[in-house]
Amino acid sequence: MLAQILSQVVYSWVHQQKKNDNACGGHGLQFTSALIWDALLEKIAFLPCQPASWCKQGGDCMPAVFEYLIEICLTTASCCFLQYLCKLLTSRCFMKLPAFPWFGMDIGGTLVKLVYFEPKDITAEEEQEEVENLKSIRKYLTSNTAYGKTGIRDVHLELKNLTMCGRKGNLHFIRFPSCAMHRFIQMGSEKNFSSLHTTLCATGGGAYKFEEDFRMIADLQLHKLDELDCLIQGLLYVDSVGFNGQPECYYFENPTDPEQCQKKPYCLDNPYPMLLVNMGSGVSILAVYSKDNYKRVTGSSLGGGTFLGLCCLLTGCETFEEALEMAAKGDSTNVDKLVKDIYGGDYERFGLQGSAVASSFGHMMSKEKRDSISKEDLARATLVTITNNIGSIARMCALNENIDKVVFVGNFLRINMISMKVLAYAMDYWSKGQLKALFLEHEGYFGAVGALLELLKMTDDQ
Repeated sequence: MLAQILSQVVYSWVHQQKKNDNACGGHGLQFTSALIWDALLEKIAFLPCQPASWCKQGGDCMPAVFEYLIEICLTTASCCFLQYLCKLLTSRCFMKLPAFPWFGMDIGGTLVKLVYFEPKDITAEEEQEEVENLKSIRKYLTSNTAYGKTGIRDVHLELKNLTMCGRKGNLHFIRFPSCAMHRFIQMGSEKNFSSLHTTLCATGGGAYKFEEDFRMIADLQLHKLDELDCLIQGLLYVDSVGFNGQPECYYFENPTDPEQCQKKPYCLDNPYPMLLVNMGSGVSILAVYSKDNYKRVTGSSLGGGTFLGLCCLLTGCETFEEALEMAAKGDSTNVDKLVKDIYGGDYERFGLQGSAVASSFGHMMSKEKRDSISKEDLARATLVTITNNIGSIARMCALNENIDKVVFVGNFLRINMISMKVLAYAMDYWSKGQLKALFLEHEGYFGAVGALLELLKMTDDQ
């Protein structure tokens, strides 16, 4: 198989170059092609093969194909052949791609995150051959912004005119509560999804929890992926393509000055090493040294799930959005005991400002204070308490690992400007400007993107 693919690459190139005998930088077609053939025949036997069959037969040979052909380019000094090779290797006919639709899923403890690639370069032939349920799925996902009572497509996060594996299209970002997973599985069964794919790429704890349900109800196998691998690969990919011409990463300038604090783009071209703080239902903290070299430093059970759970208990709210809306109207200093409440001002010996929190919920020991606070105050204090705890752990990890870039991601940060500014302030203030808190526009979707990237590496028979 390797011999067939290699020989046809050179054969097709020579055929193309017959139109211009001087196309190879002065070598002349006959001399250059002879050099290439000699290099090729040292490796393999000549066995012609049609290019159309590469995508069906050559998947397992691709790494070797790259290695051999690049070596040939170098030994023959053929820049012309190298340019042709690069164009060929990225062409649609050469690639072995999974069938549409392309999905990636991250099934978390609170939210399910789903990314869907909508092809925009469908040929007339493809459209004619496209089955009805595939058309139905694409129309359903792209023509709606809400699905049922709880499913949401985050239109503002859509990545447009993206090229993935040679196909051009838009990447859509969809979320719904994990408690609605059974309805999603049932919908997959009703739309006969298993006739298009037998396997879904999924990460997160729910990939294990719901595996049997997918198999029994929708006749689908879950290809379970490590969630931290997917998180890192998805983050690096989205940052590399950018956010529709804008940077994906940003920070807050002047975070210690509320009046001057501004959101600014940040170039993450040299991300390593970085401390990656994933804030979901709980918290995981990773030290990342390269795309394949990372370790989980620590974590915390006090995360976004804790915030929402406590807010539901303390305020009677029912959704994350409602909890954040209440927090935005509250004053945490009515609930928390500050340094100035204990010392009457700053604690100068240790550099503690009077406005720093000395005891979260410390005022609630007083019945008088309890009687005077509002539900909004409780929501704000809960948010600040959880955020400060995460920030404190992240700062200590950054110091221990000697890392100065701290990247915060996860759906706890979705529409949560309060926490982002608290984290930015804490990193800057307590490190005396040495640590910078970085954030990303697609906050909680990187695991799902990583799962999609894994799908694109798979073949249909997997």
